[in-house]
Amino acid sequence: MKNLAFPLVLIALLAVLAFVPMFVEDYGLGLAVGVMSYAALCSSWALFSGPTRYVSLATVAFFGTGAYAVAVLADYLPFYLILVVAAAVGLATSLVVGLATLRLAGIYFVVFSFGLAEMVRQLLTWYEVNVTGTLGRYIFVEIEAREIYYMLVAVTAAALITRWWIDRGRLGLAVRAIGDDEIVARHAGVDVTRTKLILFSISSVLITLVGAIQAPRWTYVEPSIVFNPTISFLTLIMALLGGASRLWGPICGAVPLFFLFEWLSGRFPDHYSIILGLLFILIVFLFPDGVLARFEQAWKVLDKRRGKDGVTKELPNERLA
Repeated sequence: MKNLAFPLVLIALLAVLAFVPMFVEDYGLGLAVGVMSYAALCSSWALFSGPTRYVSLATVAFFGTGAYAVAVLADYLPFYLILVVAAAVGLATSLVVGLATLRLAGIYFVVFSFGLAEMVRQLLTWYEVNVTGTLGRYIFVEIEAREIYYMLVAVTAAALITRWWIDRGRLGLAVRAIGDDEIVARHAGVDVTRTKLILFSISSVLITLVGAIQAPRWTYVEPSIVFNPTISFLTLIMALLGGASRLWGPICGAVPLFFLFEWLSGRFPDHYSIILGLLFILIVFLFPDGVLARFEQAWKVLDKRRGKDGVTKELPNERLA
C-alpha cells in the first residue's frame, strides 16, 4: 500500500486541479497559472538540487531561454513544435554547462550558476542591440490561459513522477550518496559526474519548458524581463521552505509563498526586495531542512511519547528541534 500512496495522491490532486479553471474567473485563473508556474519550477529545480544539495541559481537562465525561444520562433512554427525546440535547446545547453561546471561544488557552484544567468542575459542583450537592432520582441500566439495552466500542471506532474521514479531506483541511491558525501560516493563506485549530469539535464529541460509555456502571457519580452534573477531566488526560497529533499516539499513551499509574495508586492512595492531577503534568512535559520522535515520530527517525538499502549508519556529532556 505504501508504494501506491504517491500515485493515488497524485491522481487525486490532478483530478482537483483539472476542475480549477471551471470555477474561477479570469483573475483567479491568472493566479492559478502563477501558482502552477512556481510549483513546476520548484519541483523541477528540486530534481537536481534537492538530493545532491547543490544550490543552483541558474533557474532563470533556462527559464529565459525557453521564453526567448518562443519569442524568436513564434512567427515561424506552431506553438507546440516550439516547445519541442525549446526543450532541445535546454537539453543542449544543460549538457554543455553541466560538463563544464558540475565538477564545482559548494559556494563555487552557487556563484557560477548565478553568473551563468547574468552572462546569458548580457549576451542576449548585446546580440539584440547590435545584431537585430532591437531590445525586445512581441509574442503573438493564439493560446488561452486555460491551456497554459494545464500544460504547467503536466510539467509539475512530470517532475514529481520523475523524482518518485528516480528515488525508487539505483539512480536514487547514487544521488543520495552524492548528497551525503560526494567523495565517499566516488570511492564507492558511483559515477558522480554522469549522475549529476543526468539529473541536471532533466531538471533544466523542465525549467526551460516552464519558461516557454509562460511566454505567451507576456506578449512582449526582453532580456531584463525573462532573465530576472528574482525568479531564481523565489524558486530557491519556495523549495527550501517546503523541503527540497522531500518529494512534496517544493510544492508545499511554492503555494503559500506565492500568495504571500503576491500580497507583499502589492502592499509594499518599494520594500519588496528587502522583505524577500529577510524571509530567505528566516527560512534558512528556522527551517534548514524545510517545513515537512520539521513536521516529521514532531511526529516522531509524539509517536515515542504515545508508547506501545497508546498513552501519551513525557520524555526526559525532550526537544522538538
